Amino acid sequence: MSQTETSPSTARSRFARSEASPGPRATFRQLLPFIFEHRPVLVWVAVLSIVGALTSLAQPLLVSQVIGVVEAEDPLGWLVWALIALVVVSGVISGYQHYLLQRTGEGVVLSSRKRLVAKLLRLPIAEFDTRRTGDLVSRVGSDTTMLRAVLTQGLVEAIGGAVTFVGALVAMLIIDPVLLGLTVLVVAVAITTVTLLSRRVREASHRAQERIGDVAASVERAIGAVRTIRAAGATEREIRAVEREAEGAWQMGVQVARISALIVPIAGIAMQVSFLVVLGVGGYRVASGSITVANLVAFILFLFMMILPLGQAFGAITSVNQALGALGRIQEILDLPDEDAHDRELAPLALMVGDANAGLLPDAPAIEFDDVHFAYATTRSDPADPENDSADEHHREPSVTERQPVLRGVSFRVPRGQRIALVGPSGAGKSTILALIERFYDPSVGTVRLGGLDLRSLDRTELRAQIGYVEQDAPVLAGSLRDNLRLGSPDASDAECEHVLRAVNLGAVLDRDPAGLDAAVGDDGIMLSGGERQRLAIARALLSAPPILLLDESTSSLDGRNERMMREAIDAVSAGRTLIVIAHRLSTVIDSDRIIVLEEGRVVGEGTHAELVATVPLYRDLAAHQLLV
Repeated sequence: MSQTETSPSTARSRFARSEASPGPRATFRQLLPFIFEHRPVLVWVAVLSIVGALTSLAQPLLVSQVIGVVEAEDPLGWLVWALIALVVVSGVISGYQHYLLQRTGEGVVLSSRKRLVAKLLRLPIAEFDTRRTGDLVSRVGSDTTMLRAVLTQGLVEAIGGAVTFVGALVAMLIIDPVLLGLTVLVVAVAITTVTLLSRRVREASHRAQERIGDVAASVERAIGAVRTIRAAGATEREIRAVEREAEGAWQMGVQVARISALIVPIAGIAMQVSFLVVLGVGGYRVASGSITVANLVAFILFLFMMILPLGQAFGAITSVNQALGALGRIQEILDLPDEDAHDRELAPLALMVGDANAGLLPDAPAIEFDDVHFAYATTRSDPADPENDSADEHHREPSVTERQPVLRGVSFRVPRGQRIALVGPSGAGKSTILALIERFYDPSVGTVRLGGLDLRSLDRTELRAQIGYVEQDAPVLAGSLRDNLRLGSPDASDAECEHVLRAVNLGAVLDRDPAGLDAAVGDDGIMLSGGERQRLAIARALLSAPPILLLDESTSSLDGRNERMMREAIDAVSAGRTLIVIAHRLSTVIDSDRIIVLEEGRVVGEGTHAELVATVPLYRDLAAHQLLV
């Protein structure tokens, strides 16, 4: 699809965001489905956590008994061995629990990536028109990784920590209520502080992940156009542009670290203050005979046991809020509708307008456009918004939706088995017509029909199985020749693959590498020339042998000899098939059954080459410039 047709002129501002906006926020409830997928393991981890908590709680009691026995000068006996056993069991449980949590954390990352990738590949094409590839890749890679911290940094362990906390609290209450009151006062201040800071962690984490997405998008843009950048002498400028994005991500990361730095030491400060208070007041109470030394030691051990899970809880709060910041970006994509989300609503509507009785009638045209209007939806920064004016140019809020009209009342018919050419200036709407036939988009107004049936009443998969589509800049996927050919025909044999490659004059590519069909084509087909990439894309469409072929500038990168061979190959496979061909070189389409001339989204002429030269000034000018009249 041409740049004029598919890309709005305000591409930079279309992708921008306001730095002041934290973006979509996820809730803890939205996080639960990712965690509960691993419920059996987590239940086992929770059981281990509780058992570990009980073994920890038993240790101060044994220590108190040991001190009492020593004071009485009695033999220790089994107490020492019981204490050693408790320490060993607690260590083993902790290690195994750590392994299970790490493994489950990786499972959460895996399942979230699967869900996100499945959603991405089912999104409407219009979503990819307004989103940066690098940012989407960052959501799959970086954002999903943040979910691991929910499990590995204390959330599940907080269950056992809660048992330890409550058990220690009860034991401390029994030993000395006065010391417990002083301890609770310190802990309450710490909890209040963490609660106030946690919301800021979530918002800062979300913005940090957004900036990481910006970095990924900038790197993807630079690497994808590295040859153009080098040739233009723009390497240093691109490096500085990526560095600016990286510095922005660093600044947001530092902001997260700054807020986290306020939370992390709170548990330590609470422990130290509590310890000093208990030591001072407790020493006084021992001296006054209110409690024994053994009870004071036990109280101090329980104090440490109470503060430790409190620290885990603070860590869990921080990690959960960071994960929720990343989950907001993940959930933003997961909440988008699939490409076919509204098909069930559209199908009855399409049948109501009169196509129900048309069916796939033998005499119905293969493709029909009936007064079709279409406009691309784009967004731009609102210049009237004072907040956007004050924002950095690269981070303005895309607040105004615009419609770019491309087709204006287009109507034509494509009889079955004929070759139809679409010609006209760039931006006339030719590629958009093919995109509508493929149902990458639906018309704003009007109807597109296949065999007399509104496309909106057809299943997209079944529709596309009837159509072979070669884009203007048809991509070649990283992998082998076989991988590319079998993309739409997974059951094709090697013999069929080799036959279609030779039919489009790619025999030399097949023969020059001993690997044959397993020969690598490189990322974006870099191991092939431009013409070879185009021929490989055409071979991929020809291999599936669909009844309708859509070719968008399919010979634009070919020299005269290969163009002639390509036309012969297309002629050979097009017998009995319907072809719609877009071409700027009229020499490739003058023998078409019919030529449709487009200008500014309207059909301005239709007929054979000779008829159009005589009746349509625009076509006559195009032909004259190409020395065809």
